[in-house]
Amino acid sequence: MKTALLCFVLALFYLPIVAAEQSAPTQIAFLPDIHFHDVYAEFNDGSFKGIPGTHKAATIRTMAAQLQSTRLFNENYFALKAALDDVVRRNVKLVVLPGDFSDDGQSLHIRGLKRMLQHYNKTHGLKFLLTLGNHDPVRPFAQPAGKADYLGQDSRPLAIFSPGSEPCTSKTSAVICTEEVRELGYSELTTELADFGFYPKAEDLYWETPYSSYSSANYSYENALAQSDFGKRQFEICQQGAGGRYKKSGYSNCHLIPDASYLVEPVNDLWLLAIDANVYKPKAGYQGKGNEATAFEGSGNAGYNAMFDYKPQVMAWVKQVAVRAKAQGKTLITFSHYPMIEFYQGQTQHIANLLGEERGQLSRSPKQHISQQLADLGVQLHIAGHMHLNNTAVVKSESGASLVNIQAPSLAAYVPAYKLLTLTSAQQVKVQTIKLDHVPGFNQLFAHYQHEWQQLKQDKKPVWDASLLQAKNYREFANGHLRELTRLRFLPKDWPDELRKLLLALNGEQMLILSQLDSQVTLGQFSPDLLQQLTQSQAWQQARQKAQLQALAAEITLDDLTTWTGFDLVLDFYRLQNAGELALPDIPAARLKQYGFFTSQLQQAKITANHNKADWPQWTLPQYSQHQFAALFQIIHGFLQGQPNSDFMLNMQTGEITALNKAQAH
Repeated sequence: MKTALLCFVLALFYLPIVAAEQSAPTQIAFLPDIHFHDVYAEFNDGSFKGIPGTHKAATIRTMAAQLQSTRLFNENYFALKAALDDVVRRNVKLVVLPGDFSDDGQSLHIRGLKRMLQHYNKTHGLKFLLTLGNHDPVRPFAQPAGKADYLGQDSRPLAIFSPGSEPCTSKTSAVICTEEVRELGYSELTTELADFGFYPKAEDLYWETPYSSYSSANYSYENALAQSDFGKRQFEICQQGAGGRYKKSGYSNCHLIPDASYLVEPVNDLWLLAIDANVYKPKAGYQGKGNEATAFEGSGNAGYNAMFDYKPQVMAWVKQVAVRAKAQGKTLITFSHYPMIEFYQGQTQHIANLLGEERGQLSRSPKQHISQQLADLGVQLHIAGHMHLNNTAVVKSESGASLVNIQAPSLAAYVPAYKLLTLTSAQQVKVQTIKLDHVPGFNQLFAHYQHEWQQLKQDKKPVWDASLLQAKNYREFANGHLRELTRLRFLPKDWPDELRKLLLALNGEQMLILSQLDSQVTLGQFSPDLLQQLTQSQAWQQARQKAQLQALAAEITLDDLTTWTGFDLVLDFYRLQNAGELALPDIPAARLKQYGFFTSQLQQAKITANHNKADWPQWTLPQYSQHQFAALFQIIHGFLQGQPNSDFMLNMQTGEITALNKAQAH
């Protein structure tokens, strides 16, 4: 009797706990662009032993190379481990990697990634679902490759390439030749990583591809496995557009290449749709064999702007999946590597006017009509990567269909973070952005970088700012990376020369005064020495008095504006462009207020995309400053007015987004 009573009491105690666990909402972590590089990789052929250190021998890229790239190469290893440990602590079981899970699909790094994912799968029960990005298969087929900027044992750059590459063929310089850095193609990558979505698993409730012939009504794992063979997942692509039944008269230079798209139901009533949005256009005039990687262009700038023309069979399948999901009551979440909507908070054209149409990766932005076509497919929520941005965008088609595109940030860039989606109902999704401020071991390679810096200095070569190695945590390190990237790459390569020189010569006070100055000095005459002369002129003093009154009216002093420079302004531009709300802790609130003041003061400046930039040297310095500063501050204002992109609730049906933190509401 006592035993029965005890069991009854225990049941009353445990049943609510079990019920709560069973009813817990499904959570999915999205980690795009991890660009995994196994910093402790072992070359199977023994061709490179790594750099000896206090830990295991390291196989890493130089810091100089990292500071010319929009992604870190080495620290991602530690960041991925930290992110997955965080996922485990939160009891999340589904983890999606939407492309660029590797850095160019090199053999030894793919092995390292596979080991790590298998460990978290077997030890913690994580289920990983991957799709391919432009850095996974660089081309649809394997090809000789390598890098010239591994860090050698002498702390100088070391070339490591695979046989068949130009450095290994010519032997014009010291190079290690090994198949370990060969870039894998679709077949090798999906075979090596078969357990992570590319092929069906017995525990999946449903799995298909655009080329499957079954449905959920007659589904069996055995049939899905038989039809998942990559030989059955091929399509024809031509230089001018899609082949096969879509081929038009006159299309030429056609090839059969693979497609890795798939649909999976990992838990009841949740469909995850992985779109392979890589478009490798055949090169014009190529006369080689049809299965060679060199027959194709890269996919980085194509994305969804090319999908309807080159992979229409995939887009038709996506529409069909959306219809079936609705009919069967499935919650459909779509992911791929590429954005489905413009990703600069509506500022793409303004940035093009300021910097130029071909700069700032603007060619990667989906066209508005493409986004509307995607919405009409029935895709309501899409998670993307590729741009290393934290951003949310909404588009409605003319038919009223709504599409929300969430740009999940990268662990390898500023601000390092991942997206966590909680399905609170069939249509309501809670979106959280989990920042990775602290990463154990993030500074484990710093001693190697210090030696590299000292060697560069000794060799009298350009050096990077060694204060980067004083970062106290991973977020601070990523912030330092962006600072150096802005100085060493973005400003020299993306900003017009005259605007860059002007910004680097001014602080905030001088920018305000210059925009008020009455002077006929032309932009073509500008130099730091001329600026010094202008500051001593009566016209400058008069403009300063005018600027002082304007600032005081906004409860700002000119001294406040001397605390930041044009470089600080450009760095904040990239912080906000890349990280959205996540950047706000790194920009003083007082400075944001001052940026708002500039926006309102300069809003009367006539900004037009139709001016002849060739005439700019003849513009007066105040006229040019007013025009360009107004454009720059209005873009920053636009960044601050975008959709909530940190933590918010999303209604997939209507596209309505509600910030969870009132401070995020604009």
